[in-house]
Amino acid sequence: MIFGESKRYYIERRIAERMTATGTRTFSAYFTCLESDEEEVEQLINAFTVNETYFYREEHQLRCLSRSLLPSIVQGRQPGDLVRIWSAPCSTGEEPYSIAIWLLENWPMVDAYHIEIVGSDIDTQALAAAQAGYYGERALSRLPTDVIARYFEPARSGQRRLIQDMRESVKFTSTNLVNSVSVAAQGHFDIIFCRNVLIYFDDSSRLLAVSNLYNSLNPGGYICLGHTESMSRISKRFDLCRFDDAVVYQRPGSNRDG
Repeated sequence: MIFGESKRYYIERRIAERMTATGTRTFSAYFTCLESDEEEVEQLINAFTVNETYFYREEHQLRCLSRSLLPSIVQGRQPGDLVRIWSAPCSTGEEPYSIAIWLLENWPMVDAYHIEIVGSDIDTQALAAAQAGYYGERALSRLPTDVIARYFEPARSGQRRLIQDMRESVKFTSTNLVNSVSVAAQGHFDIIFCRNVLIYFDDSSRLLAVSNLYNSLNPGGYICLGHTESMSRISKRFDLCRFDDAVVYQRPGSNRDG
């Protein structure tokens, strides 16, 4: 993750907050704390992550998922076969839960295959919030009211909790996209949603993350980026695929190899 000069105040404020929390009075003392305290490193990372998201964000990609990507992936597979979908980063869970809800609502073949949805993030606080499954009005604003009624408990204190069956439909893991070992531990996927994160990396970190994502895709698998991102500017290893609903990128090869 990179921050320009315009973000200096943001960076200084976040570090100052952590210095106050740890009782360190100088940056050199705080830096020494970071060198010896892995938990504080985790807290500092959490302080810098951006968790702006909501349900059904970039809905056109969800339409593409059910209308084009999944039919392509399962072609030639048998009922009951495993299909793995990865949301990385997943923030506080809106994206992977959106995928689960969308498939139940819009993909007629959802019960014919074993769909495994994994949500990963480097922010452990965001992951804890995702697993808890409480969401406010803004996060739910794009969902139809009947969908909210089916998948969320009645509102309490301005929030609604995702029903237990849906909370159990997503597996959450801590992952650093630029750490090859961390990414490899997640296994291989047929479809990856990696939206609005690569723009925050410097060039070398972006290349490493993309290489890790490529290795995580089964041959023939697809990756969806954010609307401001272009894989073609980062790596030539992926094929660009234009579907009616969205432009995505594919690892060359047959998905039957995965």
